[in-house]
Order: sequence, then structure tokens, then C-alpha cells
Amino acid sequence: MSAVPSSPPVAAPARAAGGPGRAAPTAAGPAAGERLLGISEAAARAGVSARALRYYQQIGLLVPARTTPGGMRRYSADDLTRVARIRELQALLGLNLEEIALVLRNEDRLAEIRLTYRDERTSDAERRALLRECLALQQDLRGTVQAKRDALTGFLADLDGRISKAQGLLAAGGAPPD
Repeated sequence: MSAVPSSPPVAAPARAAGGPGRAAPTAAGPAAGERLLGISEAAARAGVSARALRYYQQIGLLVPARTTPGGMRRYSADDLTRVARIRELQALLGLNLEEIALVLRNEDRLAEIRLTYRDERTSDAERRALLRECLALQQDLRGTVQAKRDALTGFLADLDGRISKAQGLLAAGGAPPD
């Protein structure tokens, strides 16, 4: 039987299952004794504003590891890793937050699939179904990246045309366009 196809490293937190901003379950929550950070310190370490952390939570990209009875957010190392992934997807691929939400949901589901696939109680039929779902999710992620790539290719082609036009005008001794 084939192994689960690999996917890009999942930088999402591995804790409680289900819901937006959560990765596949590998632990019940932050490690025992793990120091949780308040929003200001977490934001400073993640290189974002506290407002950004609140917004990421509001739109479902991030769920703090804990919330105190008084409503104070507490962030774990896994939360900071997820923020780093969000920023990476913004900077590297130029994805907007809606696209990032799709990528993170798919990555979270892929992590859940890997856990279930590797569980000895999972039947061969269930593994095949998981592989089909894994394939569909990876194809969906590829489609998101391909759409961004196509948009960038079009933008580059437009820039190349403008550059060529300006070079032609300069070579002909004409005045540059306004």
C-alpha cells in the first residue's frame, strides 16, 4: 500500500481539532508548563500588531491557545508559528487573507488526514478515501497557487510591454509618454 502523499510543511498549531484556526489534533492543547504569552508580547514576537492578532482571530485564521475567564487572550508557540505561516503566505505568494484562510483550512485538514491514515484502526477502504480527499485538497491548493501565478504572469507581461514601448520611444528619440 502506498504512503500518504507528502505536502508542504504544516506550520499550523497541532492541538484541539475542529474549527477555524485549529490544526489536526496531536495534543490536547499547549504543552504542560508551556509559557503562554499575552497579546502584546505575542504580537511583538510574531512581528505583527495586537490588532492584527485580534483580526486574525475575528476572521478565523487563528484561535489563541487559551482565553482567561476575563477574556484575555493567551498565545502559545504554535500560535506564533501559525502567524508566521500567515505572513509567509502573504509575503511569498501574495495571497490575501481569504486565500490564506483556504490554504490553512486545507493544510489543517491534510494534517488530520495524515493522523487518521497512520492510525492502525483505519481500514484500507478508509485509507483510500483519505487518499482521494488528500489528492483533492492538494489539487485545490495547487489551483489557488496557479491562479496567483497566472495573475503575476499577466502583470509581468503588461510590464514587459510597457518597458518595450518606452525603450522603443527612447531609441526613436521620441518623448516618453505622460
